[in-house]
Amino acid sequence: MKKRTIIPLFMLLLFLAACNGDGQNSDENDTNNADNTDDSEQTITIEDAMGEQTIEGTPENIVALEWSYAENLLALGVQPAGVADLDGFHQWVNIDKEFAESVDDVGTRQEPNLEAIRRQDPDLIVAVQFRHEQYLDQLKDIAPVVTFAPYGEEAIQDHYGNMISEMETLAEIVDKQEEAEEAIAELDAFIDGQKQRIADAGLEGSPFLATQAFTAQNTPTLRLFTDNSMVGKVMNKLGLENVYETDEPEVYGYTEVTLEALQDFQNKEDLQFLYIVQDDDNVFESDFKGNAAWENLSFVQNGNTHQLPGDTWTFGGVLSNQVLAEQLVDAMVKE
Repeated sequence: MKKRTIIPLFMLLLFLAACNGDGQNSDENDTNNADNTDDSEQTITIEDAMGEQTIEGTPENIVALEWSYAENLLALGVQPAGVADLDGFHQWVNIDKEFAESVDDVGTRQEPNLEAIRRQDPDLIVAVQFRHEQYLDQLKDIAPVVTFAPYGEEAIQDHYGNMISEMETLAEIVDKQEEAEEAIAELDAFIDGQKQRIADAGLEGSPFLATQAFTAQNTPTLRLFTDNSMVGKVMNKLGLENVYETDEPEVYGYTEVTLEALQDFQNKEDLQFLYIVQDDDNVFESDFKGNAAWENLSFVQNGNTHQLPGDTWTFGGVLSNQVLAEQLVDAMVKE
């Protein structure tokens, strides 16, 4: 009798222990699954040009309709699914990181190809207000859209600082904040190295003018870069001083002038004059050579004019700003 009672009780205890163990494992699995879900899923709210945007999850299939954001995605280790005007990007944005073969062209930056974008099945589209505001409703029918305003009232105060801010926002969206910190730190360190080259050449503190020159309507035209421009900010970081000033920040970071405007800087004998021209439209050779208004400028007579490559890109992200800094210093420092 006693023997028959003990055996079922023993079995019952084993059964209860097993049930308790399964329950504990189940709880742990539920907790682990919840943790994994938290790691892989995020919900963030950002403020873009169009207001508050809430982004569910971490976008992986991203279409970038402006080059600087495509470039910054590469800097973050993210391959976009599509980029506007790939050929133009490869012509102007001279960086080492490359797009994967899977990256598709999705129209021009000014006129995105909506069908090409739709074919990418994106979970995020990155746009800019000044180009794409008219397309936003159609783009939002395809995927969530983040719209930056690089030429908004606040952004134009400091194009370089705005580029960094947009990079950090993009990194938050794709959950790559550490990568962004590393990329920005690398850019800072690189510019510091180029600044040392300037100092070693005895040019630290030198005044400068920087321009991109071309022919427009049969007239030689110079874009003088202002202090709020990417070029102006990089030159300041290199330890140089921009002598071209404006009462208000220029929206695009430059003022278009003619040769006569350079007469205002006639007495700046130590001025460093940097210019970007295309080989087939070098106005300094075709139009200014032999012109007394150019030849008699003190910085011309002193040999302080420095040509940069025609494909120097002055509107880029963290990677192309390294290239820009090096090109500026290479033009001035002959080693």
